[in-house]
Amino acid sequence: MSTFTDDVPGRSGPDATTEADPRAVGRVRTEYSPAHDGDPDPGEIVWTWVPYEENDGRGKDRPVLVVAREAAGTLLAVQLSSRRHDGDREWVALGSGPWDRSGRDSWVDVDRILRLHERGMRREACALDRGRFDLVRRRLYERYGWT
Repeated sequence: MSTFTDDVPGRSGPDATTEADPRAVGRVRTEYSPAHDGDPDPGEIVWTWVPYEENDGRGKDRPVLVVAREAAGTLLAVQLSSRRHDGDREWVALGSGPWDRSGRDSWVDVDRILRLHERGMRREACALDRGRFDLVRRRLYERYGWT
């Protein structure tokens, strides 16, 4: 019996966090609309299970930045990492914030888009400030044409 893998929001089932093909999701309108209400909103950093890129069933609980809400009720997000990615075009430097208790700098991966469900979120961390959100939004526009 594995309580770890079964009880982690976003890990499995209909609320699992999955990778989305950014060019196949259709028109995407990013927005900045954080509301500190416990629900994931565009502009907020939330914690959810994120599968490893190998899609072999492994993954880890990590922060993601919600960038858009889809008509089906799902959300599109990009993952954060505290591993340095200076000069890497697929990553946007965010600096530090309250989502990382150690105060480490973070980067956002705009090359990998995640689809998450409200019930697949573990917790709301914080709202990213508008300036840093707009940096991510601009890179998503450059890369995918998202408005």
